[in-house]
Amino acid sequence: MAYLVDITPHAERDLARLYRQINAEFSEAAMEWYLGIKEAILSLEQHPNRCPLTRKKDKLRHLLYGHKPHIYRVIYRVSEKQKQVEVLRIRHGARRRLKPSDLM
Repeated sequence: MAYLVDITPHAERDLARLYRQINAEFSEAAMEWYLGIKEAILSLEQHPNRCPLTRKKDKLRHLLYGHKPHIYRVIYRVSEKQKQVEVLRIRHGARRRLKPSDLM
């Protein structure tokens, strides 16, 4: 059964910021990469539990996308009861760890 993938407003802002940072509007390669990360996010509708846990307490998971040194983390939560994936943040893998308040 497919899960509903819900991209939170914060994650939408992360995607918009990423779009601007890589100049996807002006580069075919950058646009292809950007569309790839969006496709990877939407692929969470099938088998969202395939990605590792980030924190056992919050039951957050993360999908890694890209190649070194340009790896991005898609941080999300799975609700089995509602069959939903809630994408919380999209960040460069080298950035500092998130505090719980950064996820809201």
